[in-house]
Amino acid sequence: MTNATHPGEHAERFTLLRPLLFTIAYEILGSATEADDVLQDSYLRWAAVDLSAVRDTKSYLAQLVTRQALNALRADARRREDYVGPWLPEPLLLDDQDPSADVVLAESVSMAMLVLLETLSPDERAVFVLREVFGFDYGEIAEAIGKPAPTVRQVAHRAREHVRARRKRFDTVDPEHNAEITAQFLAAAAGGDVEALMSMLAPDATWTADSGGIVSAARRPVVGAEKVARAIAGLMRRASEMATLRVDTVTCNSAPAVLLYLGERLEGVITLEIAEGKITNFYVMRNPQKLAALATARDISRG
Repeated sequence: MTNATHPGEHAERFTLLRPLLFTIAYEILGSATEADDVLQDSYLRWAAVDLSAVRDTKSYLAQLVTRQALNALRADARRREDYVGPWLPEPLLLDDQDPSADVVLAESVSMAMLVLLETLSPDERAVFVLREVFGFDYGEIAEAIGKPAPTVRQVAHRAREHVRARRKRFDTVDPEHNAEITAQFLAAAAGGDVEALMSMLAPDATWTADSGGIVSAARRPVVGAEKVARAIAGLMRRASEMATLRVDTVTCNSAPAVLLYLGERLEGVITLEIAEGKITNFYVMRNPQKLAALATARDISRG
């Protein structure tokens, strides 16, 4: 039975926490579209709750959203196994978010971290996100995933060690410097200057493209500065032959990103990972189903 103090209180409480709840769901799922679905489903469940029985709205809603996100993640596991070519998270367009304002948040939604989180089990992923990113206590997390608190501690330790062993150093984000590097990269790419491109890339720079088998893209990552530079030069040469090519720069996943349009149609987004002044990774989204998520800029939050 619903017992709201006044009509609309459910909606007010949920709306206030929406950026946090969306961020939790997105980090567990790696998909903005699925995170939206989880929030919609969670809100319907929340609307039926007796608010007088809720001691801590933030904790209650975080647990509710985590349970729904875990259900979605488990249901999606087979689809990801059968995926054609590399699987990348859906890019997250962050319009007015300064990535340097909250380094923990910036790292947690970075493409590199989300790709790494894919290697965890669903429980490990949820526990890591709730504990390391959002700082929930073990009791709250135990409620969310339906496991005893001592088990959650073990899962958290295992997940933390797994991530630590595989994570490269995350650079403190400098939006201005990164924007400068991105502009230089675009100029060199547009001019087809392979030498200039190579000078901007880390020796083991990697180009990973997700097409889902729907459109053309490299089925395997391209690794090494020279190979990547040549691939980019070739790609830009072909693209420049299309008179309607348009390029926009934005921020996706707390990193510089390049939107590629042919006419009004978004053809792809390239998210750059930059460390110590060099581009280390290009995450290229070509799958039109995942590009749809870029229609809306998102608010993310840890609070």
